[in-house]
Amino acid sequence: MNWSDSAWKTIEPIYDKIIEMPFITELMNGALPLEKFQYYMVQDAFYLDHFGRALAIIGARVDKVEDSLAYIKFAEGAIVVEKALHESYFEEFQQYERGKIQPTCHHYGHFLKSTASLDQVEVAMAAVLPCFWIYKRVGDYIYENQKKEGNPYQKWIDTYAGEEFGLITQQAINITDAAAKELTKAQLTKMTEAFKTASHLEYEFWNSAYHLKKWE
Repeated sequence: MNWSDSAWKTIEPIYDKIIEMPFITELMNGALPLEKFQYYMVQDAFYLDHFGRALAIIGARVDKVEDSLAYIKFAEGAIVVEKALHESYFEEFQQYERGKIQPTCHHYGHFLKSTASLDQVEVAMAAVLPCFWIYKRVGDYIYENQKKEGNPYQKWIDTYAGEEFGLITQQAINITDAAAKELTKAQLTKMTEAFKTASHLEYEFWNSAYHLKKWE
């Protein structure tokens, strides 16, 4: 069994909670309050900056040239998406200010950057993987179960339909699995723990948007 197969089994309860949470169900049926979606967009823009930097750090540290290039391209993609948020969705959903980074996004972003910088690079690969994998799985779920008629978030949901992100996600999984084959049991455990921590933070990212969590 590949490392990714066993790692996913450990976070299936988290994934199941994600697709049942109010943010996701209300986004699918178009009932999500605009204020909560605006919060999500702003935090997503901050997150993508941190995520892109973490990916770039991994790209600089990984040994194999082809893997290094892959992570650098992943980082570039995160930056491109962040720019697109500002140029299109921010205006469409009447979000005219960037706002401030809030606790969950701050914690998640710095967890990824510190892991990418200070932990074994394979552990860093595992830490960034949930952003690819869970986001893709949740995106597919939303797209397949959405209420299409009159949903104000239809254009946003349609972005999940593209095949490119699925290919990128599988590439990230394959690279991580190949790297895991060279590791000891103790090292694999550290990878799985980083994967689980990031998965919990994926849940908290949507949850904080729904509850508009801010600094006290």
